[in-house]
Amino acid sequence: MKTSQEHNKPDINSFESHTPMMRQYLGLKAQHPDMLLFYRMGDFYELFFEDAEKAAKLLGITLTQRGSSNGQPIKMAGVPYHAAEQYLAKLAKLGEAVAICEQVGDPATSKGPVAREVARILTPGTLTDTALLDESRDNQLLSIFQLDGVLGLARLNLASGSFVLSEIAVGLLAQEIERIAPSEILFADDFQHVAINSTKAARKRLSPWQFDFDSAFSTLTRQFNTYDLNGFGCADLKPAICAAGALLDYVKHTQRTTLPHINAISVESTSAYIQLDAATRRNLEIDVTLRGEASPTLYSLLNTTQTAMGARLLRQWLHHPLRDRSLSMKRHEAIDDLIQNGSDAALRQGLRPIGDIERITARVALKTARPRDLSGLAASLQQLPLLQALLHNQAAGLLQTLGEHLSAPPAVVNLLTTAIKAEPSVVLREGGVIADGYDAELDELRAIQTDHGDFLLQFEAAEKERTGIANLKVEYNSVHGFYIEMSRTQAESAPAEYRRRQTLKNVERFITPELKAFEDKVLSANDRALAREKMLYEQVLAELGQHIAVLQTNAGAVASLDVLCCFAERAISLNYVAPQFTTEAGIEIVNGRHPVVEQITVQSSGQPFIANDVSLNPYRQLLLITGPNMGGKSTFMRQTALIVLLANCGCYVPATSAKIGEIDRIMTRIGASDDLAGGRSTFMVEMTETANILHNATDKTLVLLDEIGRGTSTFDGLSLAWAVAKQLLEKNRSYTLFATHYFELTRIVDEFKFAANVHLDAVEHGNNIVFMHKVEEGAANQSYGLQVAQLAGIPRSVVNAAKRKLTQLESNQVAVSSVQPDMFVVDTLPEEVLVHPVVSELEIIQPDDLTPRQALEMLYKLKNIAASAP
Repeated sequence: MKTSQEHNKPDINSFESHTPMMRQYLGLKAQHPDMLLFYRMGDFYELFFEDAEKAAKLLGITLTQRGSSNGQPIKMAGVPYHAAEQYLAKLAKLGEAVAICEQVGDPATSKGPVAREVARILTPGTLTDTALLDESRDNQLLSIFQLDGVLGLARLNLASGSFVLSEIAVGLLAQEIERIAPSEILFADDFQHVAINSTKAARKRLSPWQFDFDSAFSTLTRQFNTYDLNGFGCADLKPAICAAGALLDYVKHTQRTTLPHINAISVESTSAYIQLDAATRRNLEIDVTLRGEASPTLYSLLNTTQTAMGARLLRQWLHHPLRDRSLSMKRHEAIDDLIQNGSDAALRQGLRPIGDIERITARVALKTARPRDLSGLAASLQQLPLLQALLHNQAAGLLQTLGEHLSAPPAVVNLLTTAIKAEPSVVLREGGVIADGYDAELDELRAIQTDHGDFLLQFEAAEKERTGIANLKVEYNSVHGFYIEMSRTQAESAPAEYRRRQTLKNVERFITPELKAFEDKVLSANDRALAREKMLYEQVLAELGQHIAVLQTNAGAVASLDVLCCFAERAISLNYVAPQFTTEAGIEIVNGRHPVVEQITVQSSGQPFIANDVSLNPYRQLLLITGPNMGGKSTFMRQTALIVLLANCGCYVPATSAKIGEIDRIMTRIGASDDLAGGRSTFMVEMTETANILHNATDKTLVLLDEIGRGTSTFDGLSLAWAVAKQLLEKNRSYTLFATHYFELTRIVDEFKFAANVHLDAVEHGNNIVFMHKVEEGAANQSYGLQVAQLAGIPRSVVNAAKRKLTQLESNQVAVSSVQPDMFVVDTLPEEVLVHPVVSELEIIQPDDLTPRQALEMLYKLKNIAASAP
């Protein structure tokens, strides 16, 4: 028996039983079964059957039912074509793919349904329209292919044309997906990986044959018009080439056009950047908080860029700190030059009017650029000479290079300013896009439409004289065209050649052969002008397509200059300094500050942030950090990592001074989280992340560890924490910041001379606790956990009970300690220290809950227990 859902599904195998229009729709739908089909009908995009039901739920639009086909009711939902972008944007955010089906036939000459075909396909990874994209974030399409135990990756930013290949070990896929943050991932049907299942990106399975190497090689060489791929340095990257070929075929299928802006392919080596695994990116809150919000983050604090291109590049730089310190130093030099010359403010002012040259260029290449894209491109290119002039006196080599790359192609500027109006219509179909004076034929057609006033005045005067009807009027409206109007009384005297066009209550409207001929000329001029304008616009796009490469260079220079000016402004406003790179191993930071927490502290309390020093080197590899909860241990660790990251991004840092040796990666194990979907407890997640650190950290790695071992029993956790610290000191030899509440662990400095204790202190004031947030040498002497619990709102009775229990446990510990001087060299444990029965009874008493009589009875009971106890 059919379910209701199966009943609503059309039988596409019996086409003949459907209406002609439904046959056309079902044929197109069969070609795109896994996409929503937006089927153009007049002024609407309609969806039918299951697509209609799905779209109605996703978009909140009305689901209707009209007529039937093949004996089944046709469910429908639609959106106006002029407002389609907002609906498409919502579907893109939901990860849905949409096939846009347009009318390509002429309704006036069509027999049966108007010819239609899919004009473009929108998928989350192939968007280029401004309305569908976040202007501050790159939209990446990632393709993955595994061959001989190696993963080949190819990623494409269709909105910029950036095409990048890389190869990685299978175990690094989760880290790479976190770094690239793709909107859509392509992979073969037979590929399985846990990282694919856990990603939030849209996923598209392709047939394995689509990753064929020979086919991919041919696809890529045709795209770049080359004999082979040796010139791109990727000839030996077979898995990556397979991934790239499948990706390029997929994009060509979705865009239904050539891709001239994809004119090169680059190879990315993971060793070019300081490695940040997925956990580290989350823990450092680079551009997303741990709660998944966009602010407050490092990115939100630093982003004072003036252009969308700069905003995207800033995010990319922060996620890709450089191993090549020479490039970072060039950025530092450029920032210093901007600050010393005081030119950053003027440059930022000059950058502000510049539009998104990068994405407009891509739309030009794809021939989807709209009129206002081109007018915006013209205005943006006209700003570049001003920026060049401001950079003329800058000494920094990087700024001089950027100045050279800001040379706008004169042919493009001239074409845009002469061909496109300064304020064109929003869409081409409305006309008013091509500038007056650009094309003589178009000017003539426009003149016919706009300059017919003289003819009508002369015609009206002649008809008044000829007919003797003084109140006769010659007018025009968009519904009835041109007409002669007179009162109904005067209409009786109208000449015989006057043909009645419309009768109203008090007037009659007529047309004459001469006026009709003029009307046809004017109206046909409008249609011919629109057709001429469309043809000229397409010619402009084609001519602009010859300058794609130089426009991409302009866009890259503007983005880089914008980020450097942003860094200069932040350095001045936030009191950041230039870091120093040293060939000596280690990290030396004086008065380092957490960039984000500092601003929150100042804004919320008006109090200055407490700065702290960090000293790590081959003779001081591990700092064991103790102190109270909320004392600032996690902030201290994170700020160290962020200062290192910023320095290697080419940014100034929040410190008095910072000397940084070579760093190959930053690894963190911070916070408590589980993975219920993956069947992993909080402790399992903690141990998995710790294992990753122990397997991959080197003597050039900065490691942050927070509360290792807290997810299990005390002695298990303490033993694990000690063993992890020992491994990091003896084998990995990493620069390690190790926060813990296991005070016993502080004795590790007695065994390992390259470990040191530091602590953050707090002071009790009455019933309150004051956190000092200052890092001092040596181990802490107290945790202050009960005081923090009280601050959190734990009931006073619970806190008091905990204090009594703590006193008991500490008493027991003192007794045990007399026999057990060091937990790491235990031979035997003493017998358990017994608790007096009266004390045990007192532990469970709640005095505030006792009546006077009950209290007296309890007193006698305790006296009897004391008398009978041994």
